[in-house]
Amino acid sequence: MNILFFLSPKQDLMYVYDDFTLRQTLEKWENNRYASIPVLNRKGEYVGTLTEGDILWGLKQQHGLDIEAAEDVPISSFAHKRDYKAVTVTTSMDQLIEAAMNQNFVPVVDDRGIFIGIVRRQAIIRYCYDRSRAAAAEQQHVRRAQRHKSACRTGAARIARYFHLS
Repeated sequence: MNILFFLSPKQDLMYVYDDFTLRQTLEKWENNRYASIPVLNRKGEYVGTLTEGDILWGLKQQHGLDIEAAEDVPISSFAHKRDYKAVTVTTSMDQLIEAAMNQNFVPVVDDRGIFIGIVRRQAIIRYCYDRSRAAAAEQQHVRRAQRHKSACRTGAARIARYFHLS
């Protein structure tokens, strides 16, 4: 399975640039419900992941911050608790699943390190769920066919006995 099958492309995502101010970041983030977002540099390279917690801890360290002062605070000054590991489009499914077990989304970069999108953990779970359901349905179909075949044999044996006994 190709990783691009699961990709949510960059143009459909919310992300911020590392030279954004806190105010720009908060305004962009305001209407979304994401707990974490990718951070890119102006070359388009993935540089990390910013979480709501990163912003809260950063605000705690910068006492008395108001929205006007937020215009002067670069988002790059906020420490990241942890950055999500990025993968390339040639990453194996096993590596993708391993990364998704530990993070909500997996950033995807091309061979030049340019951010092209994310794979959401939800997309991987949905794929696995659908495959599991399809396999279960196939097994149920096979069991029905085996029961039908057995019933036909039983019926044929009864008919054969009937005619032999008459």
